[in-house]
Amino acid sequence: MAALVLLVIVIGLTSTYQASSTADAQSKPRFNPSEYASKTYTSKVAPAIKKDAVDVATLHKAIAANPEAAGRRYGHQAGTGPYSYSVSLTGTAGKAQSGLLPVTVEGVDKVRISVQIGPVVSGTALRDAPGFIKFGQFTNQVEYADAATALNAEMKTKVLTSFDPAAAEGKKVTVVGAMTPLTGDVLTITPVSIEAAS
Repeated sequence: MAALVLLVIVIGLTSTYQASSTADAQSKPRFNPSEYASKTYTSKVAPAIKKDAVDVATLHKAIAANPEAAGRRYGHQAGTGPYSYSVSLTGTAGKAQSGLLPVTVEGVDKVRISVQIGPVVSGTALRDAPGFIKFGQFTNQVEYADAATALNAEMKTKVLTSFDPAAAEGKKVTVVGAMTPLTGDVLTITPVSIEAAS
């Protein structure tokens, strides 16, 4: 009889715990990527990238000399992934193709530099380059990835909708943005600011 009473008590305690856990999960607000990007991009992400931007020629030279040292000095690393950097450049815009605007920068030879201009903007550079957005701030990997995608979408609205790549062709452009290079000779930048000379 005592064992039966004990079993009932244990079941009751377990049921209460499960009900409480379910209630906690239901009461937690669901992550809204668009809302997160709207609150974070203009107030934190873009200013941080502009503040920390390193001239692309300086950065390329450092990466070529010692990638790990360059990463520690100028970049931020998300987990064990590649380093992401805040960069700035001024160069001559080429003809836009496949969502990329090629830019020729004096002093940076044998390097393909491109700026993402959409309509598809990919990668996690805007999320990772500032250094303050960490995986632990999110519930899971899906939310972490969604935050990066939403920041890209917010940037498109704030920056790219007013940029005309055809009008910029052949002109000097000044770009500030973020990049996560996989090799030192292909640098693809996600802009937070892009201006063409008039």
